Amino acid sequence: MIPAKQPLPTSPRRKLRAGWFTLSRIAGGGADRRREAGEGLGRTKPPLRPKILVIKLGALGDIVQVMGAAAAVRAYHREAEITFLTTRPYADLARRAPYFDAVWIDERPGWDDPAGWWRLARRLRRAGFARVYDFQTRPRTAAYHLLMGRPEWSGTAPLASHPHRNPQRDRMHTLDRQEEQLRMAGVSGPVPLPDLSWAAAAPPRPAFADPYVLLIPGGAPHRPQKRWPIAHYAALAGRIATTGMVPVVIGAEAERPLGQAVAAAVRETCDLTGETRFGDIVALARGARRTIGNDTGPMHIAVAAGSPATVLYSAASDPGLTAPRGTDVAILRRNDLAALDVDEVAATLGLE
Repeated sequence: MIPAKQPLPTSPRRKLRAGWFTLSRIAGGGADRRREAGEGLGRTKPPLRPKILVIKLGALGDIVQVMGAAAAVRAYHREAEITFLTTRPYADLARRAPYFDAVWIDERPGWDDPAGWWRLARRLRRAGFARVYDFQTRPRTAAYHLLMGRPEWSGTAPLASHPHRNPQRDRMHTLDRQEEQLRMAGVSGPVPLPDLSWAAAAPPRPAFADPYVLLIPGGAPHRPQKRWPIAHYAALAGRIATTGMVPVVIGAEAERPLGQAVAAAVRETCDLTGETRFGDIVALARGARRTIGNDTGPMHIAVAAGSPATVLYSAASDPGLTAPRGTDVAILRRNDLAALDVDEVAATLGLE
């Protein structure tokens, strides 16, 4: 008896090739249906308002930093209907922004999920976007250009009508890169710094009677090298308390142990870890004497809210590419953050 053939294992390259073949079939099918329906043959009326799509899927710091570019797009396309495509964690924040008429959630279907891609393609095509500003600029969003029938496109998609043609773009600061991308797309006018003042919500507890300093000791759990040691934060909190100011610690639910450690060391600490949403962080940052923290998304929120800030960087990330920009932002960097002295950080408070 001849043994049955065993299926060959699917390599990542073959899986990606199959995914692109599926996308081509989806996109081609859309073109066929548009021809059958008479689209592009003068049988449909143009929309009353041109439709614009802005794409930024994540992460949090990137969502904050794209808001300046979004403001510029809104100012340039004053009469347009602008939709923001992002991922679920950032949709509520984006819905508060004054730049968008609608916010869509991208469920990010996998390359092996043709049904998910078909649903996404159908929605994007049916919207009839006249132009897309792709600030994610990754292979995934380049595929969206194909799925949508190649509308006007600002970004790095291979057939973009308004490509960002700078070969050094990945060595530029995020804000500079976005501004240059807009200029190459013909967008005139200023590109402001990100401003989240519109996102402020009532803080989770009553306003503090005393001045306070906001501390953000957390960060991505898979990148612990980006965190200043929690013992250093506790020592800094002690310095803050001796001046009559309140050290206020914020962070995600998973970062509660960090807040508890600081509060255990300094009884004057107000520990709000696990209690703040994006709008709460904006409100707290706007009232803080200063915000001090690691290179993490909430620090970008604090700076965009208008707080004076001190941001701590290790060799794990480059402030020349990603640092938040504001009117009073100090960047302190050490290859190993454990080597960054508490005195140097405390000096940025201007207490002496």
